[in-house]
Amino acid sequence: MKKQVKLSFKLTKSKKNENEMDNHKDFLDDKLELLKDNDENSENFKRVNILPDLETDMPSRAWRRMSERQTFKTVTPLNIHSPVKPDCLRFVCLSDTHSKLHVDDMLNFYIPPGDILLHAGDFTMKGRPLEIERFNEALGKLSHKKKIVIAGNHELSFDESLFTEANCFGESVGVVKRYLRSKGLKSVREILTNAIYLQDSMVTVCGINIYGSPWQPRYCSWAFNVIRGEEILQKWNWIPENVDILITHGPPVGHGDLTKAGINVGCVELLNTVQKRVKPNYHLFGHIHEGYGVTTDGETLFINASSCTKGYKLSNPPIIFDVPLPPGQSKDRLLESVEVVSYSKEESSSKTVIGISKKDIDNKLLTFQQLKLTKTKAE
Repeated sequence: MKKQVKLSFKLTKSKKNENEMDNHKDFLDDKLELLKDNDENSENFKRVNILPDLETDMPSRAWRRMSERQTFKTVTPLNIHSPVKPDCLRFVCLSDTHSKLHVDDMLNFYIPPGDILLHAGDFTMKGRPLEIERFNEALGKLSHKKKIVIAGNHELSFDESLFTEANCFGESVGVVKRYLRSKGLKSVREILTNAIYLQDSMVTVCGINIYGSPWQPRYCSWAFNVIRGEEILQKWNWIPENVDILITHGPPVGHGDLTKAGINVGCVELLNTVQKRVKPNYHLFGHIHEGYGVTTDGETLFINASSCTKGYKLSNPPIIFDVPLPPGQSKDRLLESVEVVSYSKEESSSKTVIGISKKDIDNKLLTFQQLKLTKTKAE
C-alpha cells in the first residue's frame, strides 16, 4: 500500500512538461512491476546504510548544508471542522499536552472527531501516576476508535533507565511501586488502558503501518535522551522500511525544529533515515513547541503537532490528515484487535503487550489477546 501511494504522489508533483511526465511514468511502471515481482522481505530489497553525519552536533550548520539539495514547502493543514469522509481514515494529531488534557478541561480545547487519534508524547510533566491516570481518563472520553500514544522526554517514569533513580520524577520509587502493586500493574505504561502504547514498535490498523519511537537527542538528561550521532542512529536503525506513518517525539533537522532563538535542534540522523531509507508518507512529532506546523520535502508530510505553546499554554489546534482506505479495508476493522510488534533489540522477546483498549474489552467488541513481541533481524 505504502509504495504505490508514494509513487503516485511523486508523479503528481513532477508534472513540469509532457516529456518529463512520460519519462516519469515509464519509471513508475518499471518500479511497480518490480514491486509485484519482489517481496519486501526478500534479499532483493537491500537496506540503505545510513552513517552518522559529521556535523550531527551542529544541526543548524548541518541543515544549511543539506537544505541546498532539499525540497522544502510549508503546507496549510486541513480545516479541523472538515467532514470525515467514509472512504478515508481521519487521523487527529496531538503532542506535548503536558498534563493539560484532562476531563475537566475538555470543553476548553477542541479535539475534532476522527477515526484514529495520534499523540506524539509529553502528555505529562514528569510521568507521575496521577498525571497518567488523568490523561488516560481523558482519552477514554474521546470517540476515536483507536488512540495511539508514544512517550516523550517528560514521561520520566516510562524510561526504565530513570525509573530506578529515587525522586527522578517527583515521587519516590517506593511510592510508585506500591501504587502499581495496589492496582495489579507491573509498569506505569499499563495505566494507559485507553490507548495503544508504542515504543520502538509498530501496529497495523486497517492496512496502515504506524511506528512509534520516543527517543530524542540528549537535552538536560530527560527521558529517552541519547547522544547525537551513532547512539541515536542505532535507535533509528530499528525502524522498518514499510512504515506509512512514523511517530517520533523529537523532530528531524529542518522540519518543525526551529526554536524561538532561530536555532535548528532537530536530529540529522533522523532526517537522513526518513528521507533515504524509511520514506514514510507522514512523520508526526512534537517536542519543539514553537515548531508547530506542517511542511513537506515533496515525499513525506512532516507534522509538528505540539499542542502547547512555548509558554505551556494549550492553544495550538490538533492537526488532521486523511488517508484513503487501502483496497479491501473498511472502517469496521477499527474495532478489531491489533498486534503490536517490537523492533527494539533491548526488549525481552517474552514480554507481552496488549494492542486493544480496555473500553473495547468492556464493550465485548474484541477478543482479548496477549501478543508476544517479536524482533526483526538487523542487517
